[in-house]
Amino acid sequence: MNKTELVEKIAAGAGISKVDAKKALDAAVAAVKEALVAGDKVSLVGFGTFSVTERPAREGINPATKEKIQIEAKKTAKFKAGAELADALK
Repeated sequence: MNKTELVEKIAAGAGISKVDAKKALDAAVAAVKEALVAGDKVSLVGFGTFSVTERPAREGINPATKEKIQIEAKKTAKFKAGAELADALK
């Protein structure tokens, strides 16, 4: 499912226009992104939790040249499915 299809599902499920559904989805995604950038956790009960994890710097190998390279530390987004979502997927 892509964003357009998701907007259509939201609009149909909530009985609102596609324009309003797109605004709501964009606002929700922006709020989650803003919270993660600030280092907060976003917990949606029954759905799951978004959080930020830090990956340490490490040594890697360039597959083309077989040279050792240093890979920088970085932050990455993580999602853990909630119990209801996990049960629905069984």
